[in-house]
Amino acid sequence: MGHPLSSLDGVDAPCSAASECHSVIGAEPDHEGEEASMERATTIGLDLAKSVFQVHGIDAAGGIVLRRKLRRPELLEFFAALPPALVGIEACGGAYYWARELTRLGHTVRLMPPAYVKPYVKRGKTDAADAEAICEAVTRPTMRFVPAKTEAQQASLVELKVRDMLVRQRTQTINALRSHLAEYGIVAAQGRKLSELIAVVRDDDDTRLPVLAREALDELVGQLEALEQRIARLDGRMVRHAREDETARRLTSIPGIGAIGATALAALVCHPHGFASARHFAASLGLTPKPHSSGDKERLGRISKQGNPMMRRLLVRAQGSAVRRSFCSSSAGYRGVKRQASGRPLANFSPMGQVALSEYVSGWCPYP
Repeated sequence: MGHPLSSLDGVDAPCSAASECHSVIGAEPDHEGEEASMERATTIGLDLAKSVFQVHGIDAAGGIVLRRKLRRPELLEFFAALPPALVGIEACGGAYYWARELTRLGHTVRLMPPAYVKPYVKRGKTDAADAEAICEAVTRPTMRFVPAKTEAQQASLVELKVRDMLVRQRTQTINALRSHLAEYGIVAAQGRKLSELIAVVRDDDDTRLPVLAREALDELVGQLEALEQRIARLDGRMVRHAREDETARRLTSIPGIGAIGATALAALVCHPHGFASARHFAASLGLTPKPHSSGDKERLGRISKQGNPMMRRLLVRAQGSAVRRSFCSSSAGYRGVKRQASGRPLANFSPMGQVALSEYVSGWCPYP
């Protein structure tokens, strides 16, 4: 007679005896062995999440010594009990916070773009596989890391993102106001100055608008005025910050860079000297052409747009402003911009200036 579990497909072999199965099921976890293996962990991959985190650790020889799931309240306590180690984290939501906290505990934290970690995932999408891939990627000598931001830099970014959101809402409100008034044959010139349209909405004697439509559009006008005031308050704060912060103040000396651009550069570009040249910085923002080359055939397409879209937009606008002002300014800096822009289409010139690191172009050194 065969084994009573012989109908299994052979992938999971049955226990040879009831006593053996009992010993496996009733075995107590070896806490001492686990703590000893934790002490040997020199490199750790941490997969972040909202509630449940995954940890994968290896020793100096590359052997796996640690695999564990941790709840959010347990994470800092767990790392506080570990000896200093190299911790790899994907640069995602909350990564800067955890990088600062783990650094305070004595660990060396490295942040990596998720796209650079993905090739190291062996198979499937699980937290354990992601943590193992992070642990493998952080040890690669060619890996590119993301500098951790301070709380002050993140606060500046919050201010910039809130302003960007309010500007989008203002544009949405203006477009809605224009489209609704156009249904009644009321139009105005392009731009944000809508004094004519606002006067029509607020004029009770204008018979072109029904009362019901006038009352509804008056709500949009009130929202637009409130948005203008909020944006103006944020702009004032950024101007004061640009005057008080040394790096931002030096950045405003670059042609085309104002308070908003200087605040964004100081917050987003933490370590400008990590770029080998201005073109490397341009590539990080997605301002360089995307290559499609093979052999002796070199083809360059459109710009890659792989970097921060807000920073890219600010720099392109700053470059356009510098070019326009260069033709009516006699200062040495603007003469240099005019000389570089001569004979170049703006689309080709904008990525080549790289105003944030223009010491490579025109001799400025805005960063201390």
